[in-house]
Amino acid sequence: MNKSKILFVDDDQRLCRLVKRYVENYDFDFVMAHSANEAHRTLTENSDVSLILLDIMLPDRDGLTLAQEIRSQSSTPIIFLSAKAEIDDKVNGLEAGADDYITKPFEEKELIARIQTVLRRTQSQGTSQKTGKTHANFAGWSLNLINQQLHSPEGKNIEITSTEYRLLSTLISRPNITIHREEILSVLSGREWSPLDRSADMAISKLRKKLTLSKDDAVLIRTIRNQGYQLIAEVEYSNIH
Repeated sequence: MNKSKILFVDDDQRLCRLVKRYVENYDFDFVMAHSANEAHRTLTENSDVSLILLDIMLPDRDGLTLAQEIRSQSSTPIIFLSAKAEIDDKVNGLEAGADDYITKPFEEKELIARIQTVLRRTQSQGTSQKTGKTHANFAGWSLNLINQQLHSPEGKNIEITSTEYRLLSTLISRPNITIHREEILSVLSGREWSPLDRSADMAISKLRKKLTLSKDDAVLIRTIRNQGYQLIAEVEYSNIH
């Protein structure tokens, strides 16, 4: 599965380089555009863009207009990054179709957390609608996306909590891609991540045990040292009952 691709539209090339480093540090692909017209061309050439970061002050027209143009053709999530910090500016951005609004200057951790939150929300909202399917199947396991039930390869119902369902759904949404601890903690409780907080690791450990019924079973959740976790499996969607 491909990495999520982020498009950043801003005419400040120094900031573009900075944001490029931020998102690539977190295993996202990155493309950039420096004007509204270039953004349209980039979107045409990159149909797999997962999220758009958009400045309001662009050289050819304002980002609000560009957001409306994009939204009329696509549901790709949009986050404004702007120095315009008044409440009315934020309201205008959201009314133009944006999913979030971040004021400049911003920290790397905040930007990545906002990106991950918007991606998680839009992916979870769209998974069953986008696939038209009710079950996610991986390594013989089946997760019911409607009633949140998990079944083993032998057809046994494995009890999972609503928190474990959210965690597993997040891993399934991007198989074989590292999900960082920051995002996992946000999924679990909406809290910001701290290096001393081990609740993400504990939650992963409990879920991993439920996905390992015997000592001969393959480990499906891999630990990526100092980063996070990956679901090591291909995922397919179906309407099995």
